[in-house]
Amino acid sequence: MTDQAPAAQTDSPEIPGKPVSASRTTLSHIMTHNDTNLLGTVHGGVIMKLVDDAAGAVAGRHSGGPAVTASMDEMAFFEPVRVGDLVHVKAQVNWTGRTSMEVGVRVLAERWNESTPATHVGSAYLVFAAVDADGKPRRVPPVLPESDRDRRRYQEAQIRRTHRLSRRRAILELREKRAAEGFDD
Repeated sequence: MTDQAPAAQTDSPEIPGKPVSASRTTLSHIMTHNDTNLLGTVHGGVIMKLVDDAAGAVAGRHSGGPAVTASMDEMAFFEPVRVGDLVHVKAQVNWTGRTSMEVGVRVLAERWNESTPATHVGSAYLVFAAVDADGKPRRVPPVLPESDRDRRRYQEAQIRRTHRLSRRRAILELREKRAAEGFDD
């Protein structure tokens, strides 16, 4: 595989691309009793908030301004997180369109007081839209993958986007059909 980045994803050549590393970030947090659910493990919503915070920082950095969460394609939890775990939320832009970008997030946990390897406890994919001061969509720079892993993530993000758009079209078609048949959904 070559080290060339994919073609720019915007129709505005004056917006220079940014490498993945320019906005990649890690957010770390020690989990406390305030973060637990009724089972005594860290509540999934607490992890999701950290995921959205890290992804939002990456989206804002990449786009050079405000970006809002448009959707979360997927959030998978692999292992429970416990009180005292040091959670690292690593995020990067995987793909960009004209005004939107996919941010991939990897969640790792390790004991705060031990020198053991971190465990991969979750992953998520979020779509952010860059917005201007009036909340209107604005263009984003194309992302420039730098490694084979970045290029693989870019291609996988395109597949997720295709599925997301196809699912949206299918749902709209079904709603239109039901409305034409007189069903009030």
